[in-house]
Amino acid sequence: MADMDKAPNETVDEVISDDGKKAKKKKNKDKKLTYKQIKKTWLDKDFYEDELERLQFELVKLQYWVKDQAMRVVILFEGRDAAGKGGIIKRLTEPLNPRGVRLVALGVPSDKEATQWYFQRYVAHLPAAGEIVIFDRSWYNRAGVERVMGFCTDDQYWEFLRSCPEFERMITRSGIKLLKYWISVSDDEQERRFQSRVIDPTRRWKLSPMDLKSRDMWVEYSKAKDMMFEHTDIPEARWYQIEGDDKHRARLNCFRHMLETIPYEDVTPALIKLPERPPDDESYTRPPRDAHLLVKDYYADK
Repeated sequence: MADMDKAPNETVDEVISDDGKKAKKKKNKDKKLTYKQIKKTWLDKDFYEDELERLQFELVKLQYWVKDQAMRVVILFEGRDAAGKGGIIKRLTEPLNPRGVRLVALGVPSDKEATQWYFQRYVAHLPAAGEIVIFDRSWYNRAGVERVMGFCTDDQYWEFLRSCPEFERMITRSGIKLLKYWISVSDDEQERRFQSRVIDPTRRWKLSPMDLKSRDMWVEYSKAKDMMFEHTDIPEARWYQIEGDDKHRARLNCFRHMLETIPYEDVTPALIKLPERPPDDESYTRPPRDAHLLVKDYYADK
C-alpha cells in the first residue's frame, strides 16, 4: 500500500539503520508536471486572440512602410521539427498583402542545383525593393539536417560555417534587413506534438520520414545547433531564440520583437470613400441563373 503521508514531491527509500533494522528515508525528487499542469501556465486564449489581432494590424502598417521606403527584408525561421515555425509563419502572412510578401520553402536541390555554389539557389529568392521574403528553413539546412543526417561531406559542412558569416555580411551590406529566428521546443513537447500528428489524419502529413529520424537524434541536433550558433551568430546578423512550447506566446513574442526591431511609421493609406455606384444598364438583361451550372447549397436547411 502506498505511503499516504509522504509529500508528493518525495520518494521513500529503505535503508539499514545501525541496529540492523530497516528504516525509511525520505529523498526529495522533482515532481514531473503533467501536460495539463503545464498547459495551465500557457497564455490565456482570449488575451492571445486580442493581442494577435492588434499585432497583425501593426504588421500591416510595417508592410506599408517597407513598400513606402523601398526596403528589402528577409526573415528566416529555423528550429527543430514540430517547433511551431509553420504556425508563426501562417499568422505572420495571414493579414499581409501577398503581392509584397513571399514565402520560400525550398525542397531537396535538383541534380543541377547540387553542382552550384551552395548559396546560389537562395540568392535567387532574395527580395526586391518593397518586398518581405520569409524563409521556412533556409541555407542553414547545411548546418542542421544535412550535417546530422550525413547529406553533406565534412568539407562542405566546415566550408559552410566559414562562408555563411561572409554571405550574410554581404546581404546586410547591400541594405537588406536580415532577421534570423530559432524556435526552441523541449523534447517532451516535441514528442507530444509528434504523437498528436500520428492520431490526427488532417495533420499526419506534417510527420515526414525525416521527422521520425530526427526524433531519435535529439542530442546530435543539439550539438549541430550549438556549433551553428557559435559560428554564425554575428553582430551583423544575430540569432534570436524564441521559446516555443507555448505556441501562442511564441507567436506574440516573435511579432513584438519583429515590430520593435524594424523601425516603422504608419503610412497606411487614408480611408477610401467609395463613389456612388453607376445606374443600372436598362438595356442589359442577365441570363437566368439555371442557364449555367450552380453548386448545390448543401446547407440550405441549416
